[in-house]
Amino acid sequence: MKIILGIDPGSRITGYGIIRSNGQRHHYIASGSIVATRGKNLPERLAYIFQDITTVIQKYAPTDTAIESVFMAKNAASALTLGQARGAAIAALVNNGLPVAEYATRLVKQTVSGYGAADKAQVQYMVKLLLNIIGSPSVDAADALAVAICHAQSQYTKQLLQPHLALAL
Repeated sequence: MKIILGIDPGSRITGYGIIRSNGQRHHYIASGSIVATRGKNLPERLAYIFQDITTVIQKYAPTDTAIESVFMAKNAASALTLGQARGAAIAALVNNGLPVAEYATRLVKQTVSGYGAADKAQVQYMVKLLLNIIGSPSVDAADALAVAICHAQSQYTKQLLQPHLALAL
């Protein structure tokens, strides 16, 4: 069983979710949101994201990590800011010696809901069902848990296909 930390990056709110999974069965451990409003400017918010992700890593000791890829934002400035928040989170992961997997938003949504254009409420509902969570995680935490589930299932599928791919070569 792997302990997987999923991250939904944001420059103001970064969601995180931790699950234990063997690829087929997923168990909820924890989730939450890092609200980076302590620092008023972007560099201070990025430092806060880095520090809080490091704290989560130290508390839950994940073996695997996954983060959502940057999607096309409404404008270039938003995409750049989101990329910097992702960078702060990735730096915290790598600084703690963890491997980082990246997944496109559409793939994450497809994995948990069966529909790549699912809205946040649908993802939140499916995460609650898949992990048997009482109550509802916040939207950002649910997105992060969805990233962790996507990673677990992706790794499991690769593991199943490995012997067949070796034969094909």
